[in-house]
Amino acid sequence: MSIGRGSSGVAHRRLRRLLGLAVAIGIVAVSARAALGRSWAPRARHDLVSLDLGRTSWASGTSGTSGTSGNPVGPGVKGSAGPSKGTHRWVASMLLVLLVCAGTVVALAAPGTSRASQQRGSLQRRWHAEALRRAGPTPQERVISVAPASGATNVAPDTRIVVTFSEPIEPGSPDPLLRPAMRGSWLLDKSQMRFIPSVSFVPSTLYTVTIRGGPRGVRALDGQVLEKSVSWAFRIAPGGVLRLQQLLAKLGYLPLSFSGPEPPPARMALAQAGAFTWRDPGFPAAYTSLWSPTRFSALTRGALMAFEAQNGLAIDSTPGASVWAALLTDVVTGKRDAEPVSYVLVTKSLPEHLTVWVNGKLVFSDIPCNTGVAGAPTTDGTFEVYAHMEVSNMRGTDVTGTSYDVTVPWASYFNGGEALHGYPRTAYGFPQSNGCVEMPIATAGRVWPFTPIGTLVTVVGPTA
Repeated sequence: MSIGRGSSGVAHRRLRRLLGLAVAIGIVAVSARAALGRSWAPRARHDLVSLDLGRTSWASGTSGTSGTSGNPVGPGVKGSAGPSKGTHRWVASMLLVLLVCAGTVVALAAPGTSRASQQRGSLQRRWHAEALRRAGPTPQERVISVAPASGATNVAPDTRIVVTFSEPIEPGSPDPLLRPAMRGSWLLDKSQMRFIPSVSFVPSTLYTVTIRGGPRGVRALDGQVLEKSVSWAFRIAPGGVLRLQQLLAKLGYLPLSFSGPEPPPARMALAQAGAFTWRDPGFPAAYTSLWSPTRFSALTRGALMAFEAQNGLAIDSTPGASVWAALLTDVVTGKRDAEPVSYVLVTKSLPEHLTVWVNGKLVFSDIPCNTGVAGAPTTDGTFEVYAHMEVSNMRGTDVTGTSYDVTVPWASYFNGGEALHGYPRTAYGFPQSNGCVEMPIATAGRVWPFTPIGTLVTVVGPTA
């Protein structure tokens, strides 16, 4: 570890103290050496050394004299030119202490030692910086997985959206945005957000989910943020024919009713267990034979077109996303079919005539009518009324090559340019038109209210 400023100050003070001690020892050693250099005296057994105010005297035993000059001479001992062996040892010891202290001071005060410590601290700091660099920037909150997966198709309409994050989410983070919007709630569970729908996802619909990022976006408990917003999309599977007919029956667009347990709102687009029964049993076999709970028949198309007309949708008998959205909404709100369920049977056998059933009851029978002449016959088959107009303009060329431009009342178009409508003739009951089914104007006016969009029209007759 590197030494901080406080530790460095303590070290410096210790060095100064040691240096002072070494200097003091040196002064003492030098002073002693100087004194010894001035007065050397042999030392006998039990000699005592005394220093008296800068004067050195040697005493041996109980008597002796002090010389006034030169080296002191002990009694009965010849003079000596140098110190004794004990003195040499003492001086050597002092020099050794001096050298040790000086070496210590030098070692502690050596610039190299301080530089080594600094170098170690510098290396440690560089290692720490390198570790941070390799670790990368501060980690960010991330989206680990989403369900349904991005780009998924044929997703079940009762699915639940689950978003998993890399870290637990801070309560109060903004909910993801779901488009198209639908009723439901987002629940936070640690590092997951789940959308619990209170209604069904709409079949055939493309949904987009956006998780908001940035400063006002999703935030983790530890403060990490989702750097950028994340979006993905998935598509719900098309609705099934069986469930389509169950809902049309519940709303009154079919001449049948459907009974079964009420599903949870989130499973409203899924087929349910139950049974169909004819609500209006008076329809003829030509009509009832069209029914199949699992087949998209003319009866199903007619009911769907009636639903589209009453909900302001494109009348194309295609159960796309907009149709399913409106169906599920009407089921929730209880909006039902406002028009009668009717059936028109046109017979080309002479005398030509038509019959009308409304809600299973025979309302008009044996009404004289005219169908198309040879070269422009009225097409056999069962069709759905797709246009319903009080007044309609018709233009074209008849089979003789003559152009016509006429306005007709009470028109219900069921097959291209073929329509039920009123037209003045001197007689009815045989082929006279360019393919339409003509009736007396007054009679057509009475029939018209019972032939709204979706009404089935069946044309039968002898083979031409």
